[in-house]
Amino acid sequence: MGCGQCYKCPSAQPEMLDLHVIGVVEATEGGPRVAYLNEDIPVTSELLAQTQPLPPTQVLRLAAHCEELHCVHFTGGRCSLATRIVQILPPVVDTIPICLIRSTCRWFFQEGAAACLRCPQVVTELTSATAQIERVANPLLEVSSAAYQ
Repeated sequence: MGCGQCYKCPSAQPEMLDLHVIGVVEATEGGPRVAYLNEDIPVTSELLAQTQPLPPTQVLRLAAHCEELHCVHFTGGRCSLATRIVQILPPVVDTIPICLIRSTCRWFFQEGAAACLRCPQVVTELTSATAQIERVANPLLEVSSAAYQ
């Protein structure tokens, strides 16, 4: 397991390595949702600038190499964010969305299809978040890797 270069983080920050756009955030009645792309789009500084005045992570879902121990969500050899997503958030789709990084996705590798059914509601940076989303984003929140809701 322990190979950050092997897995991709599906909620990457703009300063991470080997960035690619995997989706665009859309406003829906159910809240923000990610519309996944069907082609690989590497991130450039010009592309990131096009989201201004908003931060890129409010507009785009980015993927990059999982940084493992350099990430606040990585603990005990796992992505605690992926675990919290599966434990706390309800599924928002009935079928697994098309995804360009699934074969290398840290969340899918670790949590399986349960992560994919919740993934479209994950927006890396929100202007206002529900209490539920704030719990998911909190790297200090203890989670059990076995008890899924």
